[in-house]
Amino acid sequence: MASLTEQLAAMRLAAFGDGAKPGRIPPEAAAVMHRVTADQRASGYRTAMPVLGSPLPGFALPDTNGAVVTSAALLAQGPLVVSFFRGAW
Repeated sequence: MASLTEQLAAMRLAAFGDGAKPGRIPPEAAAVMHRVTADQRASGYRTAMPVLGSPLPGFALPDTNGAVVTSAALLAQGPLVVSFFRGAW
């Protein structure tokens, strides 16, 4: 069985090709990331964000299993902490 270091090196090689170093992003991927960041900033999303400490508006969202959950139902059970995550991994 390969060591963890060897496994990680093989993963980097598969993802980025020869000579890739940990933490390095291929120029094409970096360009996409920079473009998306610029697009987000240009959208003005920050002006629509709630101010820190402002009340959370009520919501109904699917949970990780697809069942719709409402903030009202959760608050009825006690204090509520909301955490958003991106992706389906």
